[in-house]
Amino acid sequence: MSQRAMLCPRCRRLIGSSESSCSWCGTPRPKGVWRISAWTRGALDGDWLIKAIITGNIAFYLLSLLLGARGILANPLNLLSPDQTALMLLGATGTFPIERLGRLWSLVSANYLHGGILHIFFNLMALRQIAPWVIQEYGPSRMFTIYTLGGVCGFWVSYLAGVPFTIGASAAICGLIGSLLYFGKSRGGTYGAAVYREVSGWVVGLVLFGFVFPGINNWGHGGGIVGGIALGKLLGYEERRRENALHHLLALACAVATVAVLGWAVFSAFMVKGANL
Repeated sequence: MSQRAMLCPRCRRLIGSSESSCSWCGTPRPKGVWRISAWTRGALDGDWLIKAIITGNIAFYLLSLLLGARGILANPLNLLSPDQTALMLLGATGTFPIERLGRLWSLVSANYLHGGILHIFFNLMALRQIAPWVIQEYGPSRMFTIYTLGGVCGFWVSYLAGVPFTIGASAAICGLIGSLLYFGKSRGGTYGAAVYREVSGWVVGLVLFGFVFPGINNWGHGGGIVGGIALGKLLGYEERRRENALHHLLALACAVATVAVLGWAVFSAFMVKGANL
């Protein structure tokens, strides 16, 4: 009985009817009857992880509005922008939160805060485009590790540069961009060169965008990219090294740290708010 073409259970690309393994990622064709639930499909391709990150960002954006939206008498659009006090309470980072308040943990929490509807919209659109590509080349565990630690690297560099107050997922997203830069350059060949060329265009766009528009944390972007390159090299990518127990453990540690930091940020914010009522 001839076998049919099917989607690869790992990278979700097509395995031809004559192929015994995926030509893209090398995963062997599943034998026998292969049934898989929608939940398992999400776990394999990392969709659930991307949705969790997006949900966390949206939840903290709405919470920041709840804690303190700007006055809307002069500008109704301020209704969609949290004030700096709310952002500070929920874990904005920079020289002031770290040096004055001792909030080193804000290097993590700031990645889930945004200053307005356009800020979060463009960041999450970029995440939705870039994260699946990183998952395809690195796997979901390494993607989340790069996202988390890349954001920390970006904000640490901006702290060293003296940026007093900063927020946003763009430092973490730039970590993902950096990992793709490393992948494209390291892999080489036609595909690697195409990846490197496309991602380099994103970097040029980020640089130009950062110099044209005020308030952009270029230090955070640059630090995230450098951090992503370093993490991509340290962790390796799928074609050279499959995800292993260490990669899963690192991702779990990042997840636990993120949940703990965000939970503490919410608890401390409401404690301060309650004390001031």
